[in-house]
Order: sequence, then structure tokens, then C-alpha cells
Amino acid sequence: MNQSVIKALELLDLFIDQKELSLALISRQADLPRPTAYRLITSLESCGFLRRVKYSDQDIRYRLGLKLMELGNIAAEHIELRKTALPHMQELCLATGEVTHLAITDGDEAVYIEKVESNKQAVRLFTRVGKRSPLHAGSGPKLLLAFLSEEERSQYLQHRTLKPITEYTITDKRQLFSELEEIRRNGFATSDSEQDIDTVGISFPIRDFGGNVIAALGVSGLKYRWIGDRYQYVKECAKITAQKISTDLGCIE
Repeated sequence: MNQSVIKALELLDLFIDQKELSLALISRQADLPRPTAYRLITSLESCGFLRRVKYSDQDIRYRLGLKLMELGNIAAEHIELRKTALPHMQELCLATGEVTHLAITDGDEAVYIEKVESNKQAVRLFTRVGKRSPLHAGSGPKLLLAFLSEEERSQYLQHRTLKPITEYTITDKRQLFSELEEIRRNGFATSDSEQDIDTVGISFPIRDFGGNVIAALGVSGLKYRWIGDRYQYVKECAKITAQKISTDLGCIE
């Protein structure tokens, strides 16, 4: 483990009970040589985690930077998202008898942040909280990719190699582009054996108070179960549930 990173993070802990600290105080409280403390402070300041407050040439102090507020707000939003979505996901799972999951974007990947399993599932699908997936595979990841900004979608298509997870994963960029356009038109995404053979999925967008897509609510199950009217039933249940979660998050669209 990188000791410099650990020491830098430990410096941030000094500000929990103190609004401002000088270099001398940081050095003394962290039990670090002054040059080492200064180097760590400079790194944290350049990243936005600390900011310098200059009262005079002899009185320079440091405060927590706005970057920490930004990251804290993101973390709080994710916690609120999970808390809001979970009871609705449990109802959806009970109504459909299928696995429900919630995914968000993290860089050029999707991350599953919540999952509810049904006792009716004979086979456990390979999804778990914390699992990552490329954005071109699976209904949830594809939906998230489709609702990124045009620039972000273009960057993904230009620079990302579309590696297959199964033989049914989309690996052709023109095909993926066409499907992303269809997802944006239809307002939902589907998948068939793209992450796991003989499994299907459907996902709808979760929107925040500003109408922005911040997550994908997905339902997945074994392919043989999704025949006839059952597919339409699962689709409608998932759509209504996504709308309920979005409404609870303040979306008024």
C-alpha cells in the first residue's frame, strides 16, 4: 500500500475538528517533518482537497477544499439512491419473481450498487453488488451508455475496444451505435445472453430532480421464463417501478 497516499489522507483527518491549520500545526499534529508535510499539503491542494488561505506572508493556513464537498455529495446521492430504490426493487422482485438490480456509471463501466433476488429463481444469475461491467454489455449498462452526453458516447465508441463477454455481446461499433439510438428513442434497453448465456434483461432509466438519468433499474431472468405475455408484464412492472423511484427522487417529468 502506498504510504504517501495513506499519510496524505491522514492529514485530511486533522481537519475533522479544526477548520483551519497552519503548516506548523499540521507538521506537529501529524508527527511529520515539515518538508514532508509541505509536500503532502501541496499535492492535496493541487487536487482540490485542500485550499490555501493567506492572511499575511507570515500567516498562511489551510482548509478543506471544495473537491471533498463534491465527492461527499456524490457519495450521499448514491446512498440516497439506494435507500430510495430498495423498497421499490423489493416490490418489483416480488411481483415478477425475477432478479432486480440497480446500476450506475463509473468512468467507462457500469457498477451494480443494489440487487434483490427472488426465491423463485432456480439459478442464481452472476450479478452482485459491486460487480462491474463494460457499458456495451447488458441492458443496464447499455441504457446508461445511451443516456450519456453525445460527447461521452462518442468517446466510448472511438476509444473503447468492445470485448465480448459471451458470443452474443455486441462487438461491432456500428451495431452498438444503432442500438444506442434505439434505446434513446424507446426509453428502455434489452439484452439477450450478453453477459450470461440463456438470460435476458430489460432496464429503464432512473432520473433525478433535474430529469437527468443517474441509474438504470434492471430486471433479469432465465430466457425460457420470458415467453408470451410474461415479457410484457415484466416490462410494464419495471417501467412503472422506475417511474416511482424517479418521482421519489424529485423527478417531475
